Amino acid sequence: MNAKKVLAASLAATMMFGLAGCAKSGSSDTGSSNGGAMTIKVWSPQEDQSAKSGKWLQKECEAFAKEHKDWKINFKYGVCSEGDAGKLVTQDAKAAADVYMFANDQLGTLLDAKAIAQLGGDALKDVQNNNTKALVDSVTSDGKVYGLPFTGNTWFMYYDKTAFSDQDVKSLDTMLSKGKVAFPVSNSWYLGSFYVANGGTLFGDGTDKKAGVQFGGENGYATTKYLVDLVNNPNFENDADGKGLTDFRKGTVKAMFSGSWDYDAVKKALGDKLGIAQLPTVNINGQAKQLKSFSGSKAVAVNPNSKNMQASIALARYLAGEKAQEDHYKLRSIIPCNTTLLKNEEVAKDPLVTAQNNTINNTSIVQPTISAMGNYWTPTETFGKNLIAKKVTAANYKAETDKFVKSLNTDAVK
Repeated sequence: MNAKKVLAASLAATMMFGLAGCAKSGSSDTGSSNGGAMTIKVWSPQEDQSAKSGKWLQKECEAFAKEHKDWKINFKYGVCSEGDAGKLVTQDAKAAADVYMFANDQLGTLLDAKAIAQLGGDALKDVQNNNTKALVDSVTSDGKVYGLPFTGNTWFMYYDKTAFSDQDVKSLDTMLSKGKVAFPVSNSWYLGSFYVANGGTLFGDGTDKKAGVQFGGENGYATTKYLVDLVNNPNFENDADGKGLTDFRKGTVKAMFSGSWDYDAVKKALGDKLGIAQLPTVNINGQAKQLKSFSGSKAVAVNPNSKNMQASIALARYLAGEKAQEDHYKLRSIIPCNTTLLKNEEVAKDPLVTAQNNTINNTSIVQPTISAMGNYWTPTETFGKNLIAKKVTAANYKAETDKFVKSLNTDAVK
């Protein structure tokens, strides 16, 4: 839950690191690369370190150490989910992990705190050569790259293939005419997709704070009117607090919108009846408009305060590399983004992998990461809840849209 932010030239100069020639004068990195012992702190989600996942993180770090025996690395593991990186790493960047994982929507916060290193050299080449443009963009700010992606991050559609045909799932309105569909209208990560579908923009190209969020005007009114009709449709269900998944399991809901994290549960519930697809269109003012989710990535970052920069960069490259992504996929069903690995026969035929990557490539926008995006979430959630509570109606939808857009842009130009 992506975009670009300017970093001062002086900071950029001190933060551009690659695998080769990245040792800082006077740091322990110079000595440690010649056989000295070192401790590298690595933070990841708990799931990556649990026995259930085959202790993926420990497995990869130990394999890395075997390939770099001259470094004599002692790994110190800590728990930090990708979504919490912006909060935990920035509490004390100098004391935080040397290498950590982050969701790319945290990039602006990490940059503001000077807690993430710009990549150069071979690390930069890894990102550019092994990922699609959308994934590269997700970790790019002001033309500079700050993380090594290891998976895409977005949401798409799960559906019951006995309820909807391949043609049906291309249109949300067609689906609603045939069965009940759950959608998280009260969740701001999902709701914006309707406004973007009908021409709405967030901060211009995603980087212009002063451009604000443009969900208003005639297009905005038409979108809100569509949503008023949607929430009043008897075949619509708001997906909140897990209700969509619960009813999908029961069979009362025939389609839901979520991400890879729910795959195991929906697969267990539907078995061979489960279909997965990129986002459908919606019919606004008689025209088919393509829903577009926010997309981004989860990536491996290096702390610019690391005392062992060369080893830390090398470890980050390894953790985001092809072999580690393959292990991540096998152990935790983490969908790879390495373009070579995606051509692997086993990976390529996986419908989950196909759906996520089709969504990122065809029916998504890169989520802005500038700090102004922080003002998007609460007003959008509130507006979604007002839609569900029927406080936004066919009688007041224009006025309510104006109030919504104003709340989105309260801090946009400050």
